[in-house]
Amino acid sequence: MILQMKVPSPGESISEVEIAEWLVENGDYVTKDQAIAEIDSDKATLELPAEESGIINIIVPEGETVSVGDVVCHIDTSVIKEEIDISKDADVIAEKKEKNNDKSIKKLKSKVTPLASAMISDLDISEDQLKGTGSDGKITKNDVLALESIDSNENRKYITKKMSSLRRKISSRLVAVKNETAMLTTFNEVDMTEIFKIREIYKESFKKKHKVNLGFMSFFTKAVTIALNEFKAVNSMVDGDNIVSYNYSDIGIAVSAPKGLMVPVLRNAELMTFKDIESEIKRLATKARDGKITLDEMLGGTFTITNGGIFGSMLSTPIINPPQSAILGMHNIIERPIAIDGEVFVRPMMYVALSYDHRVIDGRESVGFLVRVKECLENPFEHLMNRNYTESLQI
Repeated sequence: MILQMKVPSPGESISEVEIAEWLVENGDYVTKDQAIAEIDSDKATLELPAEESGIINIIVPEGETVSVGDVVCHIDTSVIKEEIDISKDADVIAEKKEKNNDKSIKKLKSKVTPLASAMISDLDISEDQLKGTGSDGKITKNDVLALESIDSNENRKYITKKMSSLRRKISSRLVAVKNETAMLTTFNEVDMTEIFKIREIYKESFKKKHKVNLGFMSFFTKAVTIALNEFKAVNSMVDGDNIVSYNYSDIGIAVSAPKGLMVPVLRNAELMTFKDIESEIKRLATKARDGKITLDEMLGGTFTITNGGIFGSMLSTPIINPPQSAILGMHNIIERPIAIDGEVFVRPMMYVALSYDHRVIDGRESVGFLVRVKECLENPFEHLMNRNYTESLQI
């Protein structure tokens, strides 16, 4: 029986996808639910699982754009895997015999001049790499020099490949943000001393209890949700001639995945505990990096946090994730001398940046929002933990 594999619908409003990569070779035996291809939409990269076990016949090559419902491959379900294994073993044995025969014949015919032989030995190359141009196919000094020249040129290579559908969509959206919004960025710095102390004291017990690390992102997420509740304009977006404001905080967390930047969303983050935030971030980030994230898990965010600090960035101007109106950029933490009450102390400091759409958010609100985030992070005991460490961390 020949099964026709069709492109499933990745989600609403998506009518076509691109075959990003076939994960199997034409003629391979595939098992039911095995990932056989990665497909790119303009929102995510998803895996295409085999519907049944059998021999695959690929119809649509990599890089082709197809519509939802199109047939991309056939699976012959009548073939049994044991038959394939026996056939492959026979082919391998025959191929090895043929190679051995070729080598024996080649060895008898091969002729090398003494100088060329010494050069081959010095350069640690094989005679099989050389084609003799001397009399009767003899390998000469010039043949060896020619190969060395080719090898040096082979170090200067470049690769051209088509942008994936996801990468093209990300590119167009980023350009659109620059052209269609009045984007500005405001900066501040955060003294991370108190968060460092909390993590140093409670990180082991937190991990033991909840099976997840107590990271910085949970502190930032909680600080952002508090500030969003106080500065409503930052939690808003433009919809035509209207401004839509939200009474909940769906926080997008930017994740660098193999196929590009993805932003899974924490739903109702304002209601989450430290444990909830860290567990959900770990789950979503793992799915994004493994290419198993769903569209529903990436749609509908009202605000985004991105952390360039994990790559070593000290300062940046993050680009708004449309249609949102603002994004918070975290950066690396560096010990720097700062003045406190006339005295100099060395503290772990982080620069933070808020990029925002000036059509929706005024300067007072953007600066006030970032200052409120700073206050929460510099005094988490008071502002984020309700003056109770163990209760807020659930340990």
